[in-house]
Amino acid sequence: MPSKRPIGVFDSGIGGLSILKALRAELPHESFVYIADSGNAPYGEKGDAFVIERSRAIARTLLKDYGVKALVVACNTATAAAVTLLRSEFPDLPLVGVEPALKPALRLSQTRKIGVIATRGTLESAKFAALKASLADQAEFVIQPCDGLASAIEDQNATNIIALLATYMPAMGQFGTKNGMIDTLVLGCTHYPFINPMLRQYTGDSVHLIDTGIPVAAHTKRILANLHQLTDEKQFGQLRLLSTGPTQHHTLLAHEWLKVPNQFEVITI
Repeated sequence: MPSKRPIGVFDSGIGGLSILKALRAELPHESFVYIADSGNAPYGEKGDAFVIERSRAIARTLLKDYGVKALVVACNTATAAAVTLLRSEFPDLPLVGVEPALKPALRLSQTRKIGVIATRGTLESAKFAALKASLADQAEFVIQPCDGLASAIEDQNATNIIALLATYMPAMGQFGTKNGMIDTLVLGCTHYPFINPMLRQYTGDSVHLIDTGIPVAAHTKRILANLHQLTDEKQFGQLRLLSTGPTQHHTLLAHEWLKVPNQFEVITI
């Protein structure tokens, strides 16, 4: 039956706001509780055991304290490390993860040379290795770990972002639409869509930039529709923003990126 309970969303920090933005656009009548685990960010440069522990704790909090009807793991690293365990531990909770969008990239690429930028944790995970191996005969994937980039975006440190991109992007090779060039770039971290203009300085306008927000939102809607759990409310849903770290900076970014007046609240998990 229709449910007015909120949908839970979490990330290691504010990168998941890119997923939340797509979710709210696709499901404007649903309510959301978003947790930024910024007190423990970034996940991508920490081990799987740590990420699993945090993911379990946050999932339990969202279920127990906020009564969520579904959970979106809006973090590539947490999805890679913990989503299988979360599905087994919470079998009755509809759960959606994110992963680098290699399949959508394949549908767009003409040169069959696709770049992937992500955290080291995502790119070194067994889940990503299996995904890449399953598609290896369909394209050449140029993989680039971007250590420190998610943290620089989290901190809105433009100097560091520029310096890191100057190292990572040229190392991948040439971007463009000619044979042998990378014509599609997969943004394998939820933080990265927020620096699209900076990425365009290296890729140019002809290269496809692929993130996961829109397909994740569509998949979440399908799952809840199949379970008949979409709300029957016709007014806009409620939004609650929570952080395990500092909140002032996050609130400013939420105002800028989501165009909402909400304040981030401190939470201890």
